[in-house]
Amino acid sequence: MAGSQDTAADPRNAHTLVYLNGAFVPRDEARISIFDAGFSLGDGVWEGLRAHNGRLLFLDAHIGRLLTGAASIDLDIGLDRRQITAALYATLASNAMTDGVHLRLMVTRGLKSTVNQDPRNALGQPTIVITAEYKQPSPANASLGLTLKTSSIRCSGADMFDMRLNSHSRLNLIRALLDAIHAGADEALMLDPHGFVSSCNATNFFAVRGETILTSNGQFCFNGITRANIIALCHTNNIPLQIGDFTIDHAHTADEAFVTGTLGGVTPVRAIDGHPMPSTPGPVTTRLRTLYAALMDSDAAAAPPP
Repeated sequence: MAGSQDTAADPRNAHTLVYLNGAFVPRDEARISIFDAGFSLGDGVWEGLRAHNGRLLFLDAHIGRLLTGAASIDLDIGLDRRQITAALYATLASNAMTDGVHLRLMVTRGLKSTVNQDPRNALGQPTIVITAEYKQPSPANASLGLTLKTSSIRCSGADMFDMRLNSHSRLNLIRALLDAIHAGADEALMLDPHGFVSSCNATNFFAVRGETILTSNGQFCFNGITRANIIALCHTNNIPLQIGDFTIDHAHTADEAFVTGTLGGVTPVRAIDGHPMPSTPGPVTTRLRTLYAALMDSDAAAAPPP
């Protein structure tokens, strides 16, 4: 079984350099303290990015999401947009990477004087880490599709655990994925507090009924940049789209389904809770995969040089 984040092993990743608080260190030597707030409490935010044709895709949106998330937890990153951009591209340059690369930018509240929740015990210097690895979406996922299992773990709103915040704490999502793994599925499909379809444990979910695409109202799912791009592509290409509440029965009886994320882009789904999709990948999914690939190329071509 393999989830939406599945990639083939690449031996080049064994010798990559990691950005750690402004320095570049070999992967096997990258260390943080056990008193770091990210390690001890999951107190931090992160961003996943993709390098394509020498450029970081949809960079403004990714940095904006990171800064918004940091501000929501009163975390001062200490870097502005220009400096974050420079650090990301420096990480690519230090590894001589240009394409087929996935980066993870992680920021925690940094060292604390003692291990407890109080952010006032932080010593005032965030921990900033950037990893860059060669990762290509699994060809099998793109051709065969994923199997989903509806989890008993629900997505939650901003008044509990805000799904729209890229928090280092992912325990609820890991529990949902374990539900799916134990059932023999690849990924978990999660409902919102009202019982409507929300998202998967690591990606956003879309169902296709006829020629119309259904996706959740966005209140309880990830604030996905790929999701937003797919919604925009539907609007600009006159693809029927309904954003709102729909039930698991709508998903079970869909003609197609797919999930979206930075790493995999648009990944088809072949079955949900044992209900096979009539078409995998279906014509709507295939069209959107083509449109999204073109969008990646155009965004990379339009991006300013690093």
